[in-house]
Amino acid sequence: MLTTHFPTRDPDPVQLLDPSGHRVTHPDYALDLSPEEYRALYRDLVRIRRVDAEATTLQRQGELGLWASLLGQEAAQIGAGRALRPQDFVFSSYREHGIAWCRGVPPIDLLGFWRGTAHGSWDPYRAGMANYQVVVGGHALHGVGYGMGLRLDGADGAVLVCFGDGATSQGDVHEAFTYAAVFDAPVVFYCQNNHWAISEPLTRQTRVPLYRRAFGYGFPGIRVDGNDVLATLAVTDAALEHARSGSGPVLIEAVTYRMAPHTTSDDATRYRSPDEVAEWAARDPIARLRACLEREALADDAFFADVAAEAERLAVQLRTECRSLPDPRPTALFDHVYAGPHPLIDTERAQLTAFLDQFTDRSTDRFTDRFTDRFTDRPEGPGSWS
Repeated sequence: MLTTHFPTRDPDPVQLLDPSGHRVTHPDYALDLSPEEYRALYRDLVRIRRVDAEATTLQRQGELGLWASLLGQEAAQIGAGRALRPQDFVFSSYREHGIAWCRGVPPIDLLGFWRGTAHGSWDPYRAGMANYQVVVGGHALHGVGYGMGLRLDGADGAVLVCFGDGATSQGDVHEAFTYAAVFDAPVVFYCQNNHWAISEPLTRQTRVPLYRRAFGYGFPGIRVDGNDVLATLAVTDAALEHARSGSGPVLIEAVTYRMAPHTTSDDATRYRSPDEVAEWAARDPIARLRACLEREALADDAFFADVAAEAERLAVQLRTECRSLPDPRPTALFDHVYAGPHPLIDTERAQLTAFLDQFTDRSTDRFTDRFTDRFTDRPEGPGSWS
């Protein structure tokens, strides 16, 4: 139940599927899914994990500059993503690949950001999701502002703001909490507590469970098992409906674990133990849902084989499209700084163009290959995905 009363004790995270794959009930969060919907959730989890693994491999092969893996957090993201409605909007950090998948963002558009071929690879208004925010916690303010716009317009929508446990130490997040609470902004703050803010453990961020933060600002907070896709779906659905109804913001703490390093530039073995990783590996969200599907005869071996094959085809397509992404024009970096022309931008564009023109007659010069022969714009529209 969503309440602003401070709890006398911390309840267990909401759970509808235990780590062994058994369905459990919760008095406040019922979820009635069809067999097709159960299978669809499993398919989402497997495909986005395969996208994530392929992106990691591509980075190791030099095709991406960096990658932030979601490994272990698939259920937290797919559950929340599938709770969203078309009229809702998402502001996320840089790891929400699963939510982007649920919003219809083609995986190749995710890779364009990390390959450096685009500042923002997808149309936020078509996807209902802003492009990734790298500044930790800064987008919480953007989300509250957008939510206030929805409220003033009388729109039937809510905003999902996604961030990690480390962001809860940022001032921007606390300012967003304050403003959202005072003005009843239709915002769900979705904190994926993956226990590590790069190399800083959760104990360096808080002395109490993060969901409790909400009560200090006067709005409900709830903690959910972030490795349970059914629970994250049910809890996020209820929180979004609470926000849409005009009842104000909600904070969800999805308790999960970042199985991979912070990014591909990180070495997580320097600061966390193999035993800790193994403990969380035993709570794998995909294995949990698969055990449920098998136990309740909701899927057979042929289904699991088909999903695995589909995920592999997706990876092959992603690899091909990534390597085919054209380099942007060097002057494209000026195109979207301001909504319209600006004299300073015009001057700087002209200076760069003049510099590049020095090399147009030197066909063997490395600048020719890099800056002249590859002046190719990104094709319009998202990639094709079956």
